[in-house]
Amino acid sequence: MECSLREWRMEDAGELARIISPGVLENLRDGIPFPYTQRDGEEFIASMLSADPRRVFAFAITAQGRLAGSITAFRQENIHCRTAELGYYLGEEWWGRGLASSAVAQACRRIFETSDILRIFAEPFARNAASCRVLEKAGFTLEGTLRKNAVKNGEILDMKLYALVREAEEMGTTEKGLKL
Repeated sequence: MECSLREWRMEDAGELARIISPGVLENLRDGIPFPYTQRDGEEFIASMLSADPRRVFAFAITAQGRLAGSITAFRQENIHCRTAELGYYLGEEWWGRGLASSAVAQACRRIFETSDILRIFAEPFARNAASCRVLEKAGFTLEGTLRKNAVKNGEILDMKLYALVREAEEMGTTEKGLKL
């Protein structure tokens, strides 16, 4: 099944509230309210629309003309300013259809084409085999396991570190002629 990425729209708030379920939240970081309301969706969408587009790369994932999920990359700071952390989710009804891998690949391609980002990384819970597979199918490389890296619902969890690096031929050169 095909999916598309587009800018968020305020009218997505109701559907966003519908797709945020306990199953979705189980594999996300804490801080997302549940039950998730339309007002929560409106606040999230407003924050994504007002974010600096050089720092936050936020997309709604759509399939069959409907909102299916969210994908966002956040530029890091200081010496990591050309690195972005990727996060994504799909509503449960969209799981297992290949949408997440497609969305990840599309988002990374756009970010590399429209910014100076060199590296995109993601840190799924090690137990989330489906998300690990999504990243692998989208071309990410497993760089390691972050042992005892998170506490979710009182459980101490390992996380996996995956990264996708812009290919050398896609990079520019500096004024000194060095490949970036």
